[in-house]
Amino acid sequence: MTINASLLAADIMEWLYGDAVQIVEGLELIGSLAERLNARGVQVDRVTTAIAILHPNVRAESALWTSDGDRELRRYFQVDEDSDAYARSPIKVVNTERRAVRIRLVDGPDAVPEFGIAEDLIAWGMTDYVALPLAFSDGSTKAVTFATRAPRGFSGAELSLLETLSGPLALLCEMQTLKRTSRTLLETYVGQRAGARVLDGTVHRGDGETISAIVGFADLRGFTELSNELPGDRLIGLLNTYFDAVTSAVEAHGGEVLKFIGDEVMAVFPYQCEATAREASRHALLATRDAIEKIDEINRVCPQTDGRLRVGIALHAGDVFFGNVGAETRLDFTVVGPVVNLASRIAGLTRELGHDILVSEAIAEIMGCRAGLLGSHRVKGFSEPVSVFKAPLASIGTDGNWCKDSASPRAREAN
Repeated sequence: MTINASLLAADIMEWLYGDAVQIVEGLELIGSLAERLNARGVQVDRVTTAIAILHPNVRAESALWTSDGDRELRRYFQVDEDSDAYARSPIKVVNTERRAVRIRLVDGPDAVPEFGIAEDLIAWGMTDYVALPLAFSDGSTKAVTFATRAPRGFSGAELSLLETLSGPLALLCEMQTLKRTSRTLLETYVGQRAGARVLDGTVHRGDGETISAIVGFADLRGFTELSNELPGDRLIGLLNTYFDAVTSAVEAHGGEVLKFIGDEVMAVFPYQCEATAREASRHALLATRDAIEKIDEINRVCPQTDGRLRVGIALHAGDVFFGNVGAETRLDFTVVGPVVNLASRIAGLTRELGHDILVSEAIAEIMGCRAGLLGSHRVKGFSEPVSVFKAPLASIGTDGNWCKDSASPRAREAN
C-alpha cells in the first residue's frame, strides 16, 4: 500500500472499531462503509454481503447497497429454486474455498470468468468486482462483495485496502448476526412480545408483569383419529398446516401465539383500558372467524382429512401474569392465572356443547352482546358455574360482534 492508502486504511479501520460498532443493521453498515470509501476517493458502486443465518425459514440474508440508490435486504428461503444460481456464483467459491474471487471486466469479455453474475455486472456498467471472505469466529466463512464503474477498475492498493477492511467488517457482521439470531430464535420459540422481554433482561424466575388480555384457546378435533391413520411425515405436515392457519389468523389481527400444547394453540390479544378491551375482543373474534375458515379450506384441499378436522375456539378476558415460570434450570415465558385456566376449560366445552366458537361472560360484557347464551356450566377447577355464549361463524360481522345491530339491545334486555 502507498502512504495515502495506509492512512486511508487506518482512518476507516478506526471507524470500524469505533462508531461502526453501534450500527445494528447490516444494510446501514455496508451503506456507511461504501459512502466513506467514496468520500475518500475509492470509487465503490455496489456492495453486498452474503450471510447464512439460523432461521426456521430463511437460509441466508444479503444486504445490497448501490450508488444508484438501491438499498435492499434480500432473503433467500429454504428452497432449492436458486441452487443453480448459487452453484455459478462467486459466493459459493468464497464459502467453500475460503478465497477471494475477482471478476475484472475491463480486459474484455474473453477474460471474464464464467460466473453467472458477470453478465449482470456488464449490464450495470461495472468494470471490476471482487468477492472477499468474511471469517467468523465459529470457523464459517461468509462473503462481502465490492464492484466499481471506475474506468480502470480497482487498483492494487484499493484491493489491498478492501482486503484489510474485511477483517474488522467480519467481526461487526458476526456481532449483528448473533444478535439477529438471538432475536429470531426467541421470537420463534416464545413469541415476539416474550422474546423482546427476555432480550431486555426479564430472565429470572418470577420476572414478569400483570397484563390485561383476551386469552384464546384453539382445540383441534379429529386429529387423534388421523394420527392413527397417517404416516408420521404426513401427520406432521398436516399439523403444521393447522398451526399455520391459526397463527396467521391471530397475527393478522394483532394477536400473538404464545404456546402450542399438543394440538392446542394458546394466543393473547393484550389491551390497556375499556376502549382497547373492545378493540382487542373484536380482533380476537375476527381472528377466530378467519382461523375456522382456514380450517374449512384445509378440509377442502387435503383429501386425507376427509373433512374431519374441526377446531373449537374459546375466548375469555381479564388480568393474567405474563412472565417467567418454571424450575431453576428450565423456564417458560407464558401467561398464567385463573383467566387462562377458564379459557382452557371453555375450550373443552366446545366439544361437549357442539359449537365451534364459545366466549365467556367477560367477552360478552366487553362486546355488549349477550345473544347466544348457552346457560351456566360447571367446569373443572372452578366452584361456581360459568356462563358461556355461542358466537356462530356466520354471525360474526366485520366489527367482530356476533350480535346484529338491531338485535343487540333486545339481547341485552332479555338477559
